[in-house]
Amino acid sequence: MNFNKKWIIIIAVVAVIFLIIGSIVSMYNKMPTLEEGVNSQWAKVESAYQRRSDLIPNLVNTVKGVANFEQQTLTGVIEARANASSVKIDPTKLTPESMQKFQQAQNGLGSALSKLMVVVERYPELKATQNFLELQSQLEGTENRINVERNKFNEEAQKYNSFIRRFPNNMFAGMFGFQKKAYFEATAGAEKAPEVKF
Repeated sequence: MNFNKKWIIIIAVVAVIFLIIGSIVSMYNKMPTLEEGVNSQWAKVESAYQRRSDLIPNLVNTVKGVANFEQQTLTGVIEARANASSVKIDPTKLTPESMQKFQQAQNGLGSALSKLMVVVERYPELKATQNFLELQSQLEGTENRINVERNKFNEEAQKYNSFIRRFPNNMFAGMFGFQKKAYFEATAGAEKAPEVKF
């Protein structure tokens, strides 16, 4: 009788140990899976931004063809593109600082493109060309794609961050080198509606 109780206790202890080890292994295996989801979505974000960057030389060349077009505006777009293209982030190191630097460079390019489009309004002959209209349409579509991919990235990062911050996952996440990922944030001032004056 005493012998059977010992075996029952041993079997119960071994079962509990296997259960704990199994849950730790399962939790650990989920962390890289979620992190890969973030990294994969980051690649899609970069691809969307690259698409925008690839459209700019064609847009600049089209606009350059118009007599007396403002050279300063074109130079601003070219410099902003070079700056945005130079900022690269390793997806395993998506810190708030690196993400802010990336966003600033991309926002600079977005601002330069917006300024270019405002200046184009003064050139009806340019707005009427088929090539410019096609590039403008592609650029608008790309901006929408960028927004969609950024939102999806934030969703993936949120899933990953939530998982590694929950107890007991948080105890093992730091031990295994899993760090919180930064999010895309709204541009400062975006919460205010623009003031329109007539």
